[in-house]
Amino acid sequence: MAQEDAKSPSAEGLAAAASSAAKGGKLPPVHLWNPDFCGDLDIRIARDGTWYYLGSPIGRAPLVKLFSSILKLEAGKYYLVTPVEKVGITVEDAPLHAVDFEVSGQGRDQSLTFTTRTEDVVTAGPGHVLRIVQDPASDAPSPYIMVRAGLEARIDRKSFFRLVDLGCHETHEGDSWFGLWSSGQFFPVIRSSELA
Repeated sequence: MAQEDAKSPSAEGLAAAASSAAKGGKLPPVHLWNPDFCGDLDIRIARDGTWYYLGSPIGRAPLVKLFSSILKLEAGKYYLVTPVEKVGITVEDAPLHAVDFEVSGQGRDQSLTFTTRTEDVVTAGPGHVLRIVQDPASDAPSPYIMVRAGLEARIDRKSFFRLVDLGCHETHEGDSWFGLWSSGQFFPVIRSSELA
């Protein structure tokens, strides 16, 4: 029976296994789980952070939060893992989505603490890098924050605009950059000379 379940993974089975593995509100220890690959499951995380199953949005926030707790990145591919199953999913951009942040302090003493749609809370700083990727075709910025174990959150547009208001110019690698301070670390966004 276990073999048959492994050959045909289901979202329901993954949710049940993840629920039983989550104890005391802590994230399951996915870094310790290395089950055999069971195939891909029709779960997709869209660029805007919406999760889809079989082409339809997953409307239950607790279920999305549960699935996000068993996300794992291996060799550039995203999986949902349990102690006995590993299924591939599609991620269009980043697997998590930062929808808000709080700021404390000012200047070099500033800290930026982000909250994701799935209720992860992380403060930018050592180990939680804030990075901005410029689209080569449109020059549009795509901001990200490292959350855990290689899993990044894309920072939503409204939050990014708020971040820009907190930026300043600093010398970085011998050049002047516009960027952000958090937890004593400067995160460059764009060279000062490139700002119009």
